[in-house]
Amino acid sequence: MALDTLIEARGVAKTYQSKDGPVESLKPLDFSIREGEFVSVVGPSGCGKSTLLKMVAGLLPISAGTLTLAGKPITGPQKDVGIVFQSAVLLAWRSIEDNILLQAEIRRLPKAAARERARALMQMAGLAGFENKYPWQLSGGMQQRASICRALLHDPSVLLMDEPFGALDAMTREKMNLELQRIWSASKKTVLLITHSIPEAIFLSDRVIVMSERPGSIAAIYDIDLPRPRPLDVMGTERFAAYARTLRAHFFAQGQLDAH
Repeated sequence: MALDTLIEARGVAKTYQSKDGPVESLKPLDFSIREGEFVSVVGPSGCGKSTLLKMVAGLLPISAGTLTLAGKPITGPQKDVGIVFQSAVLLAWRSIEDNILLQAEIRRLPKAAARERARALMQMAGLAGFENKYPWQLSGGMQQRASICRALLHDPSVLLMDEPFGALDAMTREKMNLELQRIWSASKKTVLLITHSIPEAIFLSDRVIVMSERPGSIAAIYDIDLPRPRPLDVMGTERFAAYARTLRAHFFAQGQLDAH
């Protein structure tokens, strides 16, 4: 394992047992993610992207191969991981600050230090002044910022994101892409993002993993060589368009495109 490799998969596969027999969800996968790297996974619906993310989180067991985090096998829920889902999953009766502090309560972290960190994260995420608001008083984008803060509260080395902006409108989504790039740059976390959006994957990532139809396998991995920080204007460049054409070609070749 390379010194800076944080997540490594070798022959990782997933098969579910059903009443009709075994169902193959993921064919053997090989990939590694370096410390501080931003990696996205794109692929058709049902190809096992979310399954892969849950296995990295330790929420689903692997069926074959080896999957390691910082050189140690992932055998159950990982303490050094934060997860952001498509829905912000905030509790309506708790303030934004208390929603973020839920992570501290579950992990029994010291209260005063956790509150201080929560406020620093809210400042970083542009939520200063909204500490005492309730989720229903915030836009979808701001709710997702709170969800990202909650995932970062215990200072994990890895942030796993499963379609975090999929429910947002196009303009809010672009704004959140900029916001996530800024948060990633400031927090120095390793990010694994699952997305259906090819432009989002290109804009945010150092590398993009393209998956095939179910049972999912890795069709290709592309390095995204665009200077950082990336302004939204980069999406109008020929280089960006060339990456988009390359990625889209995989889905057109399969006769379907589940990306926008």
